[in-house]
Amino acid sequence: MRTGIATVCLSGTLKEKMQACAIAGFDGIEIFEQDLVTSPVTPEDVRKMAADLGLTLDLYQPFRDFDSVSEDLLAANLRRAEAKFKLMARLGMDTILVCSNVATASIDSDDLRAEQLGRLAALAGDHGVKVAYEALAWGKYVSDYEHAHRLVEAVDHPNLGTCLDSFHILSRNWDTAPIEAFTAEKIFFVQVADAPKLSMDVLSWSRHYRVFPGEGQFELAKFMGHVVRAGYSGPVSLEIFNDVFRQSDVERTSVDGMRSLIWLEEQSAKWLAANAPALAAAGAGAGNDSGAPGTQAPARRRYPMELATLPQVAEPAGYNFAEVKAADTKGLESVLGQLGFEFNGRHRTKDVQLWTMGHARVIVNEASPAADKAADASPAIAALGFDVDSPVIASARARQLKAPAVPRKSQANEEVFQGFAAPDSTEIFLCQGSPDGTAAWTSEFGEGLEVPEAAASAVIDHVNLAQPWQHFDEAVLFYTSALALAPQPFAEVPSPTGLVRSQVMVTEDRSVRLVLNLAPLIQQDGASGDAADSDGGRCGQRKTYQEHIAFAVDDLVATARDCKARGLEFLEIPANYYEDLDARFGLAPEFLATLQELNLLYDRDDDGEFLHFYTATVGSVFFEMVERRGNYDGYGAPNAPVRHAVQYDLLHRR
Repeated sequence: MRTGIATVCLSGTLKEKMQACAIAGFDGIEIFEQDLVTSPVTPEDVRKMAADLGLTLDLYQPFRDFDSVSEDLLAANLRRAEAKFKLMARLGMDTILVCSNVATASIDSDDLRAEQLGRLAALAGDHGVKVAYEALAWGKYVSDYEHAHRLVEAVDHPNLGTCLDSFHILSRNWDTAPIEAFTAEKIFFVQVADAPKLSMDVLSWSRHYRVFPGEGQFELAKFMGHVVRAGYSGPVSLEIFNDVFRQSDVERTSVDGMRSLIWLEEQSAKWLAANAPALAAAGAGAGNDSGAPGTQAPARRRYPMELATLPQVAEPAGYNFAEVKAADTKGLESVLGQLGFEFNGRHRTKDVQLWTMGHARVIVNEASPAADKAADASPAIAALGFDVDSPVIASARARQLKAPAVPRKSQANEEVFQGFAAPDSTEIFLCQGSPDGTAAWTSEFGEGLEVPEAAASAVIDHVNLAQPWQHFDEAVLFYTSALALAPQPFAEVPSPTGLVRSQVMVTEDRSVRLVLNLAPLIQQDGASGDAADSDGGRCGQRKTYQEHIAFAVDDLVATARDCKARGLEFLEIPANYYEDLDARFGLAPEFLATLQELNLLYDRDDDGEFLHFYTATVGSVFFEMVERRGNYDGYGAPNAPVRHAVQYDLLHRR
């Protein structure tokens, strides 16, 4: 599949955009007219730079408001078009995007539109240019891609074809199956964009909220499947209008876009494999499809566009460990001990400690302040380990999805972890899972302190990571494509600093639950501000927003009593919360008193109950202990505003 991206997707100058696209690995680009008009680079130099970078110049766009106009305005439009055709010759480009009219259209006549598009096609033919006609979803008279294609067929000129844009089609809920009936030679260009499902006018939706494939809710694999079945073999190009992308680092956004096309190519191949019709026996020439014993399986259709797939991996079987990094680890050590974790000693060659409670493992990384590039080396979640069937294959998949590798120094007889960095710079390590939940690498740690009596068993229930505002959508696609986690419907939780967007990513069996939070940034003095560093990493984010690791136990009340006896500092929940809890659920007085005594929070739905408590924050990290009763599958969302408010209040007291 030939990949492309429109320069309008990216921040920076035209030169910077082209360089970033080449670095990300795109085959070609669309030149957005404004990027050229505002550039000091001549068309000839743009052409040379593209050749030097190995980029094809696939589409010049947009040419607006051409059709459905009076004769005098048509003459002006043709003069304008000829000027662009001459410019394209200097650029070495041969295809222009012409949008259906939204502003100056005054005559609603398909016969007139066909006649005017025919004159444009004839003029384009004189200059060796192809015109790709696109139905804008808000077009005045032409807003349906099938309508646009009927006009193209009516003109029947070799220099006029159609452009299929997934946003203009899927935002209007048009059926995409009719694409298969289009003549392949008449599909001149294909643009793809995803988007969240929103209730708003289509123009505003398009101009501000498009995202890369896999970051929204459109059925893009199905759309592409129909395009491939039609016989199209040209570029598949991203056209994304997004305010955040236009403010973000150009190279990171380009890589994210390339990752989205790699993911879309794989998903489209899967859709075709699941839905492609078998060739009839007479036409297959290699067996039959009668289904009789001993016959060959029916052949599958082959299409001009070949879709590549990635190494296939199963979703993770569970968390192997979580790693917290800090220059001063005393606070972390104290909290983990009070929670009931056992200290299992220090690594024989690395400055890290291992703490365990049952199958829940926490690595405490004793970071050197001089070696840590963060301005503040206070405790923060640094890495997550996941159990997978084949770490090598899973790592190869992540690398093909543009995930940067994270090297891990290993001595002889030490576990070699496959690692890569997530968009928020959290390090992801892939571990070889074992049926009994043990981990061979724990033998690399020396003996710890005396094991606490009657230590509770636990597993990592979920991890909550804060995401930089400009890379939230990127993170969703990354964990979907690289780790096979499935995004759930996102929620917005009130906090004293605004709404916190929360995106849950899970495995089917819920053995891995990862929560991504996009929240207003709060500086240490409590003032709002953007503290994210320039490259989108988490140095600033770590200082300003809290993250946590949650551990599931069998008996939370007993665990809380043990923690209280060991001196744990709980997050103190206000009495008003328990009055409201009683009003909502009518809990037994003794149980309600126990919850309030131990600062436990409670939630209940039709599937079960949820008990949990939080520790005080150390640096930017706190811990949560949970108990799930029945089939409760949530995270105590009604309690989140309480937690946010208490933490905010504590921050302002300091």
